[in-house]
Amino acid sequence: MANGGVTSWRGFRVVESVDQVARDVRALAVVPASQVSPVVRPWTVNGVDPLADPERYPLTTAGGTPQQVVNLTVGGDVMLGRRVATAAARTGDAARPLRAIGPRLKAADLTVLNLESTLSRAGTAQQGGDSFAAPPGVVAGLRDVGVDVVSLANNHTGDFQDRALVETVRQLRAGGLQPVGAGSNYAEAARPVVVTRDGVRFGFLAFNAIGETPRATATSPGAFELRMPPRTGPLNQADLNALTTAIQNLRKQVDVVAVLPHWGQQYTHEPVPAQRTVAAALTRAGADLVIGGHPHWVQSAQFSASKAVVHSLGNLVFDMDFARQTQEGVLLELTYWGKTLKAARLTPYVIGADFSPRVVTGARAEQILADLR
Repeated sequence: MANGGVTSWRGFRVVESVDQVARDVRALAVVPASQVSPVVRPWTVNGVDPLADPERYPLTTAGGTPQQVVNLTVGGDVMLGRRVATAAARTGDAARPLRAIGPRLKAADLTVLNLESTLSRAGTAQQGGDSFAAPPGVVAGLRDVGVDVVSLANNHTGDFQDRALVETVRQLRAGGLQPVGAGSNYAEAARPVVVTRDGVRFGFLAFNAIGETPRATATSPGAFELRMPPRTGPLNQADLNALTTAIQNLRKQVDVVAVLPHWGQQYTHEPVPAQRTVAAALTRAGADLVIGGHPHWVQSAQFSASKAVVHSLGNLVFDMDFARQTQEGVLLELTYWGKTLKAARLTPYVIGADFSPRVVTGARAEQILADLR
């Protein structure tokens, strides 16, 4: 085991415990898999991860392998409209930008991302040139690359008004995807999505803290909203109480609770203080994962023995090619052995001129990962 991503034994010292590895980025330890948690990185051999794919790993440790290994991958903001849609249309494949990274998404047992575009133009554009609508054909493409759960709790789900929002939810469900965080009323927007993989139950909640998409009410469509800085006013305690209550209720039904916030300040690696405050409240309430989006840059990540908080994964597919940081992001790849989180990997990528993200290594990868610290 090692602290951080490593490719060579040279320069590392061998220690005896996982705790020592967690404190020293130049330390290695050979330990039973039962002692490993997300605070350290497993050592891959020939590209095989001992935790994600223990049956193929060429080395073995005492204790054998678990009966259930479940790999969960979470991606960042995906916008399949505007220039992305125009470029994809030339290829005849509405989901073309996801094809390059698709095998990695599909390799997971469960894949989640934030869809930052409607699938309908049924209403009037609400944000001018920043009103995002993707062609309905993207639904089949999302399924093809292994996407299972789609967050709609963001500031663009309402770009073409209520009818388009409701139609987007309908089309996703009809295409075999599970939307979360928005709906035809508050009950639907706040309703969690529960997915079972190999006997492990994952529950997802999503909320929008940016505004622009209407706040769902008992009688009107919109997103599940938490009002908080910097965009929707001071932290609203009633909203936070509703969210933590939803987490506590979901905690009783599932093994893993994941919350997907759309929050924070754009174009910075630093979360606003309210993000840290809310993340702490969510984990105290029972959330195992808090995985955010909206800033369009990657933001701080923290891992403990059983929980992960990533304030922003960055863009996954977007046409924001005006800055290096808006063309960078990470996949969060999590491995569960049964109900226990064993590993959390941040896999860097760069979005190319064709709007397709491609995994990177070396100095570029290290620079992206450094921006999450």
